[in-house]
Amino acid sequence: MDPVIIVGAGPVGLTLALALARQDVPCVVLDEGPGKDEPRLARTVVLREDTTALVERLTGAPLGALGTRWAGWRAMRRKQVTREVSFEDAVGPEGHPNPAPLHIAQHALTGALRTALANEPLVKLAVDSRLDSMEQELSGVTVHTRGPQGTWWRGSYVVGCDGPRSTVRKLQDIRFPGRTAVERHAVAALRVELPWKGHGLLHRMPPWRTTAPSAGEITGRPLPDGVWRLDWLLPPGKDLVTPELLVTHIRETLAGWCEDTTPPYDLLDTGVHTVHHRLARRWRAGRVFLAGDAAHCLGTLGTHGLDEGLRDADNLAWKLASAWHHGSHEALLDSYQTERRAAVAARLRAADQALPLLRSGGGLRTLVPGSARGHEALLMDGHLGQGIIGAPGTYADSPLAPGELEGEVPVDTPRGAPVADVRVTAEDGSFAQLRDRLGLGALLVVLIAPGTGVWDRKHWATAGIMPRLAAAVTALPYPAELLVAESYPGAAAHSVLLVRPDGHLVTALGGVRPADLYAAAETALGGPAAAQAQAGAGAGAERAGAGSR
Repeated sequence: MDPVIIVGAGPVGLTLALALARQDVPCVVLDEGPGKDEPRLARTVVLREDTTALVERLTGAPLGALGTRWAGWRAMRRKQVTREVSFEDAVGPEGHPNPAPLHIAQHALTGALRTALANEPLVKLAVDSRLDSMEQELSGVTVHTRGPQGTWWRGSYVVGCDGPRSTVRKLQDIRFPGRTAVERHAVAALRVELPWKGHGLLHRMPPWRTTAPSAGEITGRPLPDGVWRLDWLLPPGKDLVTPELLVTHIRETLAGWCEDTTPPYDLLDTGVHTVHHRLARRWRAGRVFLAGDAAHCLGTLGTHGLDEGLRDADNLAWKLASAWHHGSHEALLDSYQTERRAAVAARLRAADQALPLLRSGGGLRTLVPGSARGHEALLMDGHLGQGIIGAPGTYADSPLAPGELEGEVPVDTPRGAPVADVRVTAEDGSFAQLRDRLGLGALLVVLIAPGTGVWDRKHWATAGIMPRLAAAVTALPYPAELLVAESYPGAAAHSVLLVRPDGHLVTALGGVRPADLYAAAETALGGPAAAQAQAGAGAGAERAGAGSR
């Protein structure tokens, strides 16, 4: 079968290529650039716990060595600290999980992805290859690129990861409605010593803003080696950010934070960050898909669109891999658009509703009924990946979600939400984290069995309910891996969790219930047609080289 063609070699396209290769699917990545990224410290990304874990799993590289995990985050208004969060605590002050975000330069992230791809024989990276035409047929897609490497390429599917000006989206005549320049920020990366080492900062209405009225909100985010990225929210309009204005912002801000004395600093990079809010009407057109900025743009109020782009790649990879190995099943492929578009649309809607309230100082009760949180708390949700603005979406209303199951039991993870990263034991007796077992093209079935973590495998692998559960897993309509965990948040002993290849919970069952387990797995794969098409299929396929035409 022909390889999957990925158009665009940014973080989303590279992540998708690695995720597909991990599931034995060959890919061609069309990179219109020279195959390397210009170092830009004013162009950084913030990754949450789930997206950091995804990239680390695919690259094998500890991203913490390339970026900075914040020690804490604080919000200030004028001269007062209004709220402060420490990431040394497992749970935040309002009961949220409290993992530290990772702040990393984008070129460092793509560098780690490119290094991993260089060692992946299933992925061909075609540099200086700009897409200019595409022809779709029932059996595949043919694309043409221009440039020194210009040629025809034949693929089974095409995924446009080519940014907000996506050529793939335009060639498929897919509308991209939304709002332009929702926010603009002046950006500077500088090496400087600030009072809050390792802490991120959101400062609203600083007292010196009378001499720099456009600097009404400032965000400071630390990077390695004493480098900080500072963002100043600009007033509406298209006024140029001159070097003189930026230097004024820098000096006044540093002096305001350092007891009226501007400390020594090295200005390393500058830029202007413009935020757009857009959402593609369709994310699938036959064998062509959109992901990342080609499908959506968001980023106001501290949110970061790359998180959602990486989640797109994670969601799409296992579905394309299933179609590539076992034959296309339309309901499974359609669910990519249904799930991901709904999740991103909910975040865009929440940000659009909050924006005028937070920027104009209006009340919050129309947005969050009964809530007593202040503006800074709601703003911090976007920065910290929490609440209606910042939290990752769930797929509870997905067409892949099973109906009511007689044996279903509650756990702390809602249906469709990402599972907790607990320690598990595989059938061969080896230990791993649950997230390390994701993305291998298999469903995960996790038995909660206290005591198994300290017993030798030979004492529990054939005892109790394990033989019945192992037989039920073998009978599932899709490759599945059986794992055992000592505990799981909110789960009783002998609970059985069914987890999708992208780490989202399908269901939790009380004990071994083969009929419920089979029905839930069948629905998670797109319905009975998918189960029938995939019954008896092997867990993998022979590796094939990525070819071109």
